[in-house]
Amino acid sequence: MTSARFTAIILAAQRDGRLDPLAAEAGVSHKCLVPIGGRPLLAHVLDALGAVDGLALIRISVEPAAVEALRSVTEAAGLSVPIEFVPSAKTITESVYAAAEGVNAPFVITTADNVLLTPAAVGEVAGRLIGGDDAVVALSRREDVLSAHPQGQRRFYRFTDGSFSNCNLYGLSARGLTLAETFRTGGQFAKNPKRIAIAFGIVNLVLLRYGLISLAGAMRRLSRRFKVRASAVVLADGAHAIDVDNARTYSIAALLLERRAA
Repeated sequence: MTSARFTAIILAAQRDGRLDPLAAEAGVSHKCLVPIGGRPLLAHVLDALGAVDGLALIRISVEPAAVEALRSVTEAAGLSVPIEFVPSAKTITESVYAAAEGVNAPFVITTADNVLLTPAAVGEVAGRLIGGDDAVVALSRREDVLSAHPQGQRRFYRFTDGSFSNCNLYGLSARGLTLAETFRTGGQFAKNPKRIAIAFGIVNLVLLRYGLISLAGAMRRLSRRFKVRASAVVLADGAHAIDVDNARTYSIAALLLERRAA
């Protein structure tokens, strides 16, 4: 945990403005309002953030029309830190920029469906930022994710020292926001090989694509490429890599929440 001040950004908008299937089935406007364990998804994320020392502010990125529905969840959370709503943008990166505007503190970024998030994980990422890192990504090892649940996650990134899955938990300093500038022009970035090669460098891409570099080595290369201090936090609890994406992961997350409660 860290006692230094940081801001949390929760990304809660609908993807591409479309009603999520889980939200439609539950009869709510946004996936973050879908109940799990008797409470909305967003409530679990707020619980984790609110238990971390040094949290100064929470900003929730969402469509303005959804604010009133989400406000009942934030009020019920009873947190002592202020919670602000910021209009979401067309892309995730633009939404992060909008949510970060006017705040000088480091930012811990997560999603409103990250219901298995824990205060310890948030504290580790925030601690890296307070220690001087500019960009932090939280990952879990493949064996730990599968130990949490064998069907919990199907996508892993391969390195020479193992395979990892991301945990939808990131950290950025004010300087680290320059790294996000690479992706600021929209969601088609990942579909344009030329733009990816220009941004990351062909050698870096080959090393990452074919798992020819260690995780720490990849962070060093990315740090040099973007002139920031980047690092990865490896979370021992593989459940952190399981968020509520669909009906399958909803069932798994619900089961893991029950186990934690027990």
